[in-house]
Amino acid sequence: MSRKKNRQSVKNSNGRNPNLIIRGDLKSIKPLTINQDKFYKLYNKGTEAILLHGVAGTGKTYIALYNALNEVLIENNEYEKIVIVRSAVPSRDIGFLPGNEKEKTEIYSRPYQDICSDLIPRFGKIAYMKLMEQGLIEFMTTSYVRGLTMDNSIVIVDECQNMNDMEINSIMTRVGKNSRIIFCGDFRQTDLYRKQDMSGLNKFISITKHMSTFKMLEFEITDIVRSNLVKEYILARLAYDDMVLMAS
Repeated sequence: MSRKKNRQSVKNSNGRNPNLIIRGDLKSIKPLTINQDKFYKLYNKGTEAILLHGVAGTGKTYIALYNALNEVLIENNEYEKIVIVRSAVPSRDIGFLPGNEKEKTEIYSRPYQDICSDLIPRFGKIAYMKLMEQGLIEFMTTSYVRGLTMDNSIVIVDECQNMNDMEINSIMTRVGKNSRIIFCGDFRQTDLYRKQDMSGLNKFISITKHMSTFKMLEFEITDIVRSNLVKEYILARLAYDDMVLMAS
């Protein structure tokens, strides 16, 4: 059954299906910093490819997913769904996870479940599941990207500092017709430590400088919105890194 037909299957007295998420269910989120505002403007201009790079706690993934939801929830919009892509890289090696593909990757979709829960309070903790049931969100790891073509989609590539060069290349060459893509990451936060598996983000940043389609925004300390403690910690960590660099 198509998404349009599904939306019309059960209606209440107001002519809407109370079990379906609509645009009116989405909280209105305004940009909180200068760079967040720049992203909103780039997105609303229809920019096809955007790279949001910078320190933790600046809301990169949050505002990317919010703007994507704000678009796909419009009836008869030009995009069918949001595709979230992430590399299945843990911060520590915890061995092989049990379960099937869905069970193994579910842990990596937790941040997006939390974001959807916050953005769509009427459905709360089941908002993400509802969006998946409506065909509006799809999550995958980079292990399953090859061979796909992502048409009519808003692609969010999260934690891209945890992707090597070939993973990023695989994603970029999968973007199909009538799609746009948003990368979110920070090279300082990579969980890749093996020499044979180094982050491809710095190379990718250099490549995008030769592409007029790509627009990059650098999120800084002043963009941190998570908490004052996070801001203080990152300032201290950067100061420490500078001290070590000067001493070497």
